[in-house]
Amino acid sequence: MIAVLATVADLTAPPGAADTLKVVVPMIFVFLLATVIGMEVIRNVSRLLHTPLMSLTNAISAVVIVGAILVAGAELRDEQLWIKILGLVAITAASINIVSGFLITNRMLKMFKSREPEKKQS
Repeated sequence: MIAVLATVADLTAPPGAADTLKVVVPMIFVFLLATVIGMEVIRNVSRLLHTPLMSLTNAISAVVIVGAILVAGAELRDEQLWIKILGLVAITAASINIVSGFLITNRMLKMFKSREPEKKQS
């Protein structure tokens, strides 16, 4: 399927842009496919599995932060400043996702803890 998309990109591209489209079109396809599959998986998760799923997404976000740090810290040409900006945005978004995921997971786990009976004052 990706080879077909690369061929279509070759046929529709202007003379100098064929190589760029060979790389970008399959990436966009994979991104859209992952988005649709991810939304369907999340939508069909039962409430009991929500907390383990949040823990898994926190682990994925940690990997995203490592990759974003590598991208943001790479030495790039001046005309590629937007790549550093996207790396910083990715670091920020993944950090927010990790912190909020831990807060939500902690809150949900507190719901399952047994409560101590209140002591009567005499």
